[in-house]
Amino acid sequence: MDYILHILILINIYIILVVSLDLIAGYTGMLSIAHAAFYGIGAYATALLSLHFQTNFLFNMLFGIVGAAVLGVIIAFPSLRIHDDYFVIATFGFQMIVYSIFNNWIDLTRGPLGIPGIPVASLFGFNIDNHWKFLVLSAIFAFLAYLLVHKLVNSPYGRVLKAIREDEVFAESLGKNVNSYKIQVFVIGGAIASVAGNLYAHYITFIDPTSFTILESILVISMVIIGGAGSLRGPIIGAVVLVILPEALRFVGLPSSVAANLRQIFYGSLMVLTMLYRPQGLIGEFNLQK
Repeated sequence: MDYILHILILINIYIILVVSLDLIAGYTGMLSIAHAAFYGIGAYATALLSLHFQTNFLFNMLFGIVGAAVLGVIIAFPSLRIHDDYFVIATFGFQMIVYSIFNNWIDLTRGPLGIPGIPVASLFGFNIDNHWKFLVLSAIFAFLAYLLVHKLVNSPYGRVLKAIREDEVFAESLGKNVNSYKIQVFVIGGAIASVAGNLYAHYITFIDPTSFTILESILVISMVIIGGAGSLRGPIIGAVVLVILPEALRFVGLPSSVAANLRQIFYGSLMVLTMLYRPQGLIGEFNLQK
């Protein structure tokens, strides 16, 4: 039973990641592969504050949100001058910079050794110390993330984002400050992703740089693309599929090292098939290939 609860908790964490990335990539058309950096900022902020200053869950989350927002501004500035493939390359560079900091600033992050002993989450004096409690907590934050993004994309603000996605020049001709909207979207998307990092750190109680690599960013992008960018339900379906189906390999009896490699093959094959036969994803509204 604990294993099933563990999978459900991971799904909730990835739902937070995919809806925040969908806001950036699916609704604004800015394909970013730096999302694991925001995820990691939230996790490391939580771990360091919890261990060194014994701060509470909500303060750690707020600090991570602020840190991710600052990173969002830094990453968004290249988008003011570059577009499309060049922007993807720029976000790749930022992702590698953040990962290198996690991996090499040993005095702060302990580098490859990781940070163990992160306290369990405590909310208003109530310890979230078992799978059932954490499932409820993660579900609440996943729902709040979905609700926030849903409100944004179905408002006049969201219509401006879609206009930028389809034609930046047209959006500017309507008097919209495209650069400002891009920065805002990165700040909001990064802040939401940092919440997932906060939950992950308190749940696993151990983090290291390998959880926040470029491969993690690609996994989140895969969930968005396979489910369907530009439709919040689509990325959620993608998150459920890409978390649950590979877990079936555990029951085939394969060695863990082989199962891990097959999981990557599964992700890659599903991405290729999606791009060939259903580039807009299962229920998406936007084709990231355009």
